Amino acid sequence: MQKTSFKQVAPFLLLVIVAIGSLFIPSYVSKFDVSKYNGADITWMLISSALVFLMTPGLAFFYGGMVNRKNILSTMIKSVVAAGIVGVLWVVIGFSLCFGNSVHGIIGSPSTYFFFKSVASGEPWGGMPTIPLTLFSVFQLMFAVITPGLVVGAVAERIKFTSYILFIVLFSLLVYAPLAHWSWHPEGFLAKMGALDFAGGTVVHISAGCAALAGAMVLKRRRAHIDHIETPPANIPYVLIGTGLLWFGWFGFNAGSAGSAGPLAVSAFATTNTAAAGAGLSWMFFDVVRGKKPSVLGFCIGAVVGLVAITPGAGYVAIPQSIFIGVLASIISNLAVHFKSKSNVDDTLDVFPCHGVGGIVGMILTGIFATKTVNAAGADGLFYGNASFFFTELKAIVIVVLYSFIVSFLIFKFINFILPLRVTVEEEEIGLDASQHDEKYLDPPSIVQTA
Repeated sequence: MQKTSFKQVAPFLLLVIVAIGSLFIPSYVSKFDVSKYNGADITWMLISSALVFLMTPGLAFFYGGMVNRKNILSTMIKSVVAAGIVGVLWVVIGFSLCFGNSVHGIIGSPSTYFFFKSVASGEPWGGMPTIPLTLFSVFQLMFAVITPGLVVGAVAERIKFTSYILFIVLFSLLVYAPLAHWSWHPEGFLAKMGALDFAGGTVVHISAGCAALAGAMVLKRRRAHIDHIETPPANIPYVLIGTGLLWFGWFGFNAGSAGSAGPLAVSAFATTNTAAAGAGLSWMFFDVVRGKKPSVLGFCIGAVVGLVAITPGAGYVAIPQSIFIGVLASIISNLAVHFKSKSNVDDTLDVFPCHGVGGIVGMILTGIFATKTVNAAGADGLFYGNASFFFTELKAIVIVVLYSFIVSFLIFKFINFILPLRVTVEEEEIGLDASQHDEKYLDPPSIVQTA
C-alpha cells in the first residue's frame, strides 16, 4: 500500500473535526408563526431548489462531453464534488457569510448562522417572507454549489483533483460569499448602491467566468493547445443531455428567484425560455453566416449563453426583449470564443467567453431593458429613460470583474504555492481519469443485431 502524506490525510481529518463539532451544536425548533407561510410558495421553492440542484449533474454532462475521452470522468466529478464540499461548508459557515448580519455591507457575520444556528427558528428572509428561512437557505445553497463547478471547464485536463477541492473551498469563502452578500443582502453595498441582479449574473456567472480566466492564466497551456492538436468532443450526446438538464434546471434558477409562486415567477420562467431559444438559434445561424455548418454543439453552447445572459434580468425585463438579449449575447460570446482561440489563453471549454462575457452582457442589457412594469421592486433602465440605473449596473460590473479576477488569481497562486496545482506531463498524457482517479471511461456496449 502506498504511504500517505499529511496533505493527503488533511481533508479527511478536517471533515471528521467538522462532523464531531456538529455534535455540540444545540438543536432548534421552529417558533415562527407558521400561519404566515404560504403552502404554494413553499412547494414552488422546494421544486426550484431541486431544479437548481439538477443543474450540477447537467453541467457535468455538458462539460464531460466536450473534453478528451481520457478526461471525461475527472471533468465530471470536479463539478459534482462541489455538491459535497459546498453542502457541508454552507451549513458550517457559508450561509452566515452570505446572509448573516452584515458587517459594513461587505460580509455576513460568521456567528449569525454558525452550523445553521437559529436557522430553523429564525424569521423568514425579508425578500421571501412566505417560506421558512431553512428553505431559503437550501435554495441559496444550490447556487453556491454550481458556481465553482462552472470554473471546471477552463482548467479541465490539467488541474490536480485535490488542488481543485481546495479551490472550491477558498473560492466559496473568499469570492462567492462576499459577492452574494454585496448583491443579495439588503445591507450589501451593491444592493444599497441600487445594482440589480435577479438570479446571479454577477454573483454566479461573472465571478465564475473571471475565476476561470484567472485559473487558465495560472495553469498555463495544455500540451495539446501548445502543439495545436485538435481534440474532438468525446461525446456530443452528453453535451446535448447536459444542455437539456441545464435548461430545465434554469427554470428553478431564475423563476425560483422570484421567491413565490406568483406572476413574477411566471414572467421570469418565460423570459428564461425565450432567451435560451433565441440564443441557441443565434449561435447556430451565426456559425452558418461565418461559413460553418449548423452544429449540435453550436446550438447547445448558444442556448446556455442565452440562459446566462438572461439570468440577471429575468425578473426585471419583459418577455419580448428577452429575445434580443439572447440573440445579442450569443453573437458577442461567439465572437469572444473566436478571438480567444487566436490568443495563448487556454480556457479549455470557453468558460470566460460564455459565462463571463455572457454575464457581463446580461448585466448591461438589464441596465437597458429593466422596467418597473414587470417588477415594481426593480428599476426602469436606459431604454425607458433612466440613465442613472444603467451606469449603476456598469459600476457593479467593474467592481465584480476586478474583485473576482484578482482574488481568484491570488487563490490559484496560493494553492500552487502549497500544493502542485498542475498534473505532471506524464499524467496529462495518460489522462486525468487514470492518473487522478484510477478509473477509465468506457463506452456502453453496442447492440449488434444478428440474423
